[in-house]
Amino acid sequence: MDYAAALLAQTRAFGELFRVGDPELAIPTCPEWNLNQLFRHFGRGNRWSAQIVADQMDGPLDPREVAGGKPPAETTAAIDWLNDGAQVVLDAVAKTGPDTPVWTFLGPRPASWWVRRRLHEATVHRADAALALGGEFTLALELAADGIGELLDLLPAVVARNADALPLADGQSVHLHATDDGLGSAGEWTIGRPTGTDTVRWAHEHGKATVALRGCARDLFLVATRRVPVADTDITVFGDAAVWQKWVEHTAF
Repeated sequence: MDYAAALLAQTRAFGELFRVGDPELAIPTCPEWNLNQLFRHFGRGNRWSAQIVADQMDGPLDPREVAGGKPPAETTAAIDWLNDGAQVVLDAVAKTGPDTPVWTFLGPRPASWWVRRRLHEATVHRADAALALGGEFTLALELAADGIGELLDLLPAVVARNADALPLADGQSVHLHATDDGLGSAGEWTIGRPTGTDTVRWAHEHGKATVALRGCARDLFLVATRRVPVADTDITVFGDAAVWQKWVEHTAF
């Protein structure tokens, strides 16, 4: 997948939602935020990550220290600022070197790690805006599937943040199965907590689980990222639905 091109495209699509929306519109999936705050958060986040890459930082950056982190007041200029910020990420990675290690939520990773991370920050926040505006949220099959995998790749950081309330009990597991044609094994995710451990692991594989969700990749992406409840989708749940509910409640990132 061309993560760079997808980041630019998803950022542009998010900007167009901002163009037609009321800046004061409440964002139900991001409580206490309005559309303007969501826009600023995402746009500043691109420049924040770009600065981490450009400076080859070994720790997080204070958001207040992000260069150019405040958008212009005028809408078109603000959207230009948003789109430019996505390109700033790509330019920083290219200049630093995609394989150069920099700080991430998971410890040192190649600078190119941030391109995929910012891409799926874009897909999730575009969903936030689209749902708040009452419009249809569509997402290419490959992007939806990759977004689920990227979220699961963040599990070590999620588990560390929720160390006192792990998302799965000892020996429990979750299986997600995308029903779309063409994904093959890339459309199945099995997540489990091996018996006697405090770790959560995942793999692209089919198998029985404590709870299983079966539906299209787009719907699975939205429920996995906590954007919509299962009840608002066509997903079918098999097994212990309470395990899924606990998973959702303890995997905020």
